[in-house]
Amino acid sequence: MKGMLTHSLRGRLLWFLLVAIMLAALAQALIAYRSARYDADEIFDYHMQQMALTLRSGAPLSNLDLRGPGDDPENNELVVQVWTPDGVQIFRSISGAALPQRAVLGFSNVKANGTTYRIFSVQTSSQTVQIAQDMAVRQRMAGNLALRTAAPIGIMAPILMLVVWWVVSASLGPLARVRRQVAARQADDLSSVSEAGLPDEVQPLVHELNLLLGRVKTAFEAQQHFVADAAHELRTPLAALKLQVVSLERADGEATRAVAIARLGAGIERATRLVAQLLVLARQEASATAGNSFGPVDLGELAKRTLGDMAGAAQARGIDLGLHHLDPAQVMGQQDALLILLRNLLDNAIKYTPEGGTVDLDLRATKDGIVLSVEDSGAGIPAPERERVFNRFYRVPGSAAGGSGLGLAIIKAIAQRHGASLTLDQSQRLGGLCVQINFPPVGTTKT
Repeated sequence: MKGMLTHSLRGRLLWFLLVAIMLAALAQALIAYRSARYDADEIFDYHMQQMALTLRSGAPLSNLDLRGPGDDPENNELVVQVWTPDGVQIFRSISGAALPQRAVLGFSNVKANGTTYRIFSVQTSSQTVQIAQDMAVRQRMAGNLALRTAAPIGIMAPILMLVVWWVVSASLGPLARVRRQVAARQADDLSSVSEAGLPDEVQPLVHELNLLLGRVKTAFEAQQHFVADAAHELRTPLAALKLQVVSLERADGEATRAVAIARLGAGIERATRLVAQLLVLARQEASATAGNSFGPVDLGELAKRTLGDMAGAAQARGIDLGLHHLDPAQVMGQQDALLILLRNLLDNAIKYTPEGGTVDLDLRATKDGIVLSVEDSGAGIPAPERERVFNRFYRVPGSAAGGSGLGLAIIKAIAQRHGASLTLDQSQRLGGLCVQINFPPVGTTKT
């Protein structure tokens, strides 16, 4: 019972409602019983008073036995006595009750014959009239009347309890239906739960559950596509590595062996880079699903740090890597993710810019937020291809530089995670590609 009251909403409602009905019925029956007893006493007193006032008229009375055949003298309801002013009893109803030969005017209670009598006396100029009634008889009659008054409450209370039981069970039926729907599902069934016929208090919960199922379904499908694409993309470099190992085994001279080793090293490097990019993308998507909290990040400091890290790669290709403009800029986000975003932006620009070209980073604070731009002097991306390059493993046909096709997909995932918009356009200043990311003002990014 304790577990039911603690964990079961249905049990808790039924327990408290049924107990409340029982207590209310008992209280109402007790009040009705006591009120009926009181009203019965008032009626009996009024009856005695009216009888006494009727008998004081002075009409001659005879000592008749007013009991019916078979009546017990001890159960006679009323006893009547009449005296003259000088104390001579001139009338007494036939009864076995030995009442005192005196009269106290008005109502009084007298003990006699081991019981208590309710007596009413009235005096006139010619006689004194006394009406007496056994209190046991009165209480028995009043009790029967009170029980008949309270009996309907005792009958209606169980009926009301059954009605409450049915109403509570029927009202919680939709919850049981939702529970059965969820319990009968397979592990991969992420379709929405039916919201039809749900109470207003439960419908928001089921609605949020459906939204959660939708998000999980989207993430699950994305992971399935990701795994399928990753398996497809890894097949080619692994096959190439296998061939390069075979070539190395068959190499005759030192020159041939050196070429095979160099090709094998390059293949391993490409495979390592692809796996690293895959892991980065998977972490970013997992971070977005988990909803990790954000904090203030100094984007200017991250930009300068990233430029320093990428300076060696730019110098190796003779590319002028610089900072065109830098405003103090703070955004709400995750520092590690933003660092990956900056590195991928600069790495892509350096990779696809011809040797001796230029790559500039620009960071500006505006009233609408923070604008981060990376421009290069490369060939750029044709307008029809600018949307497709955000797809995983997609590479622009005819690109001279090799790559995994994941750089811009990673950048897009991180930008979306931070509530930023990402656009690709032609650089008006350098002629190549301009990647622009617009971060919302501090305080508007969801956490």
